[in-house]
Amino acid sequence: MQNRPEPRGNVYPFPTPVPRPRPSPVQLEWLRQGLDQPGGKLPLFDSEGRRYTIGFVRSCIDQGWAEPWFVNPLKEDWLICRLTRAGRAHVLREPLPKDDAPSDQPVDKLSETES
Repeated sequence: MQNRPEPRGNVYPFPTPVPRPRPSPVQLEWLRQGLDQPGGKLPLFDSEGRRYTIGFVRSCIDQGWAEPWFVNPLKEDWLICRLTRAGRAHVLREPLPKDDAPSDQPVDKLSETES
């Protein structure tokens, strides 16, 4: 049984994430970027320099794949997040897209050789 805070009235002090079966391809790519970063930090911007929307980030938080990490004192409206254990589990379970797979290995064999 997990240690949870006592409810205050009918509401817990934080929302309980409702897990979604699996991340979308875009969410999965965003989460995958946290694997190589210190503390699992997730990027604020995509590969083309566009900022991820707050709705996109909140969706991953709501699913339990990412969590808010800290507040940037210079940009308080930016939501700095990191990968959670649940997010890491989804990333490591999902195969790489075919265009990211090494040409000498089939995509379905990548998860067996990585670790």
